[in-house]
Amino acid sequence: MRALVVVDMQKDFIDGALGTKESVAIVSSVAEKIEAYRKGGDAVIFTRDTHTEDYLETQEGRKLPVEHCIKGTPGWQISDALDVGDSTVIDKPTFGSLALVETLKELNEKTPLASIELVGLCTDICVISNAMLAKAAFWETPIIVDASCCAGVTPKTHENALMAMELCQIEITGRQENVSGK
Repeated sequence: MRALVVVDMQKDFIDGALGTKESVAIVSSVAEKIEAYRKGGDAVIFTRDTHTEDYLETQEGRKLPVEHCIKGTPGWQISDALDVGDSTVIDKPTFGSLALVETLKELNEKTPLASIELVGLCTDICVISNAMLAKAAFWETPIIVDASCCAGVTPKTHENALMAMELCQIEITGRQENVSGK
């Protein structure tokens, strides 16, 4: 069995408080990937960035003073364009999620995972954090990030994160070739 981790595909990161045109552009590709995994009988897990009303008083809020993904608000919700269905949804208070790693370990105990693939937002913050945690916990399992189903805070930081993950032996797929052929 394979596992797909859909990271923080929430309204505030797509077209809300911290949304970008790049985030909007990946929604349909992420929806297609979710459907393909489900058709294959594979696991789909969602993470959801989750903050409380005192967000601006937290360390993260002081460093990124933009209220977003406040639990219960419309911006906290996963995009309506994505079918959550009966998938596990993990609320995470910070970038990486140890609860995600535990959920993946439980799945792996039932049926060994052939691979773990991550897609979502933001490549350069939460996707890289969770990919690195998955790599640390499952060092012999292929960890994959589909670049075409991710977006970063900026295109440059998206690319920087992809390069960092690649250096840590995380497989990067779906990367668009640039003019120089790299």
